[in-house]
Amino acid sequence: MLDRSESALGIVLRSRFYRSAFLSLLVAGIGVSSATPQLTLFLVRDLGAPLPVAGLYYVTNLAAPIAGYLIGRWSDRSRDRLLWFRICSLVGGVGWLAMAAAHAVWIPFVISTLALSVAGGSMALLFAACRDELSRNPTRAENRVIATVRMAFTTGWILGPVFGSWIGGVFGLRPLLVATAVCMFAQLLPLGRQRVDRYTDAALHAGHPRRRLTDLMPLLVFTAVCVLAMTGDTIKFGYLPIYMAEQLQVSDSVRGAVIGIQPLLELMLLPVVARLADRFGAMRAMTVGAVLGLSGNVAYALSTSVAGLFLGQALTAGLWACVGALGVTIAQRLYPQGVGTASAVFLSAIPVSSAIGGAIGGLGVAAIGLPHVFFIPAGLTALAIVAFAVLSTRER
Repeated sequence: MLDRSESALGIVLRSRFYRSAFLSLLVAGIGVSSATPQLTLFLVRDLGAPLPVAGLYYVTNLAAPIAGYLIGRWSDRSRDRLLWFRICSLVGGVGWLAMAAAHAVWIPFVISTLALSVAGGSMALLFAACRDELSRNPTRAENRVIATVRMAFTTGWILGPVFGSWIGGVFGLRPLLVATAVCMFAQLLPLGRQRVDRYTDAALHAGHPRRRLTDLMPLLVFTAVCVLAMTGDTIKFGYLPIYMAEQLQVSDSVRGAVIGIQPLLELMLLPVVARLADRFGAMRAMTVGAVLGLSGNVAYALSTSVAGLFLGQALTAGLWACVGALGVTIAQRLYPQGVGTASAVFLSAIPVSSAIGGAIGGLGVAAIGLPHVFFIPAGLTALAIVAFAVLSTRER
């Protein structure tokens, strides 16, 4: 079976679980991306938080790796991989409902730390279940299968901000948060009562317990390198619209087009990246993605027109396509004895990079201004390129 060419789309369409996971991630992506860009506005407008305090909300993302690690470890000990997915989804739905009912500034901070950090583990557990299925039914198209499933979440991030802006503008921000909670509950529906038994390989669990931390180190190093490569994204979302509005003085529609072009290009590049990884190796493809990310940050930093920003977005889409298509797969290969842990730890890199990027952006804008602040994530991405190159050499 491993010698014949297979269509990733065909594999996904034939599998009830892959189809269900695709729909679940699509619903989750729409829900999360509808609310996320509006949270700062909710804190300021509805709860009366000062802007600097509202900006600190994203520091709560630092709870994600702790929650993700614990959830991943528990899922690696459970028989049914989807049990903890359902728990995370329910916790997330309750958390967003509580957020919608909040009337004090401190409440969203507590909810994000305790509930939404747990909810973020739901996607990791779906990818862990995908790995279990791929281990039971191997295919040479596994990178493309994961990329195809991941395309659902990216599609959600294209549609969600549009729906979120409309719901928030017509009905208000609290109903928008309720709609996000509904999406968190609704992501359970496509999977129904399906089970995905955890795949176990005795050879992978035969090591001495004292070696577990040593075995975890490659995963932790890879995740840390990805954090370096992704720090520019928060700075981009936070300050690129301000730069376009105040210094370039472009229209609202053009600003929306600049921000929206990246996820669209990322969606188109996901299957391309997966196919290149099948041919040349996943870590090499990640190295190329980091080079594109570096080039994108430099393009932002040097741009004096919208054309340069479009170029930067196109290059950055290449980085995020590599992260989306290959990151989870590489993490699971680096820690095969605990794919739930690997998935959760890696996906926690995104909120961690968001928190770090927010801090760097605030300090960098004050020190060197816009758009030169993007030279800082460019430098961090350059370090990531070196690290990916070293990891790629060791992988070979």
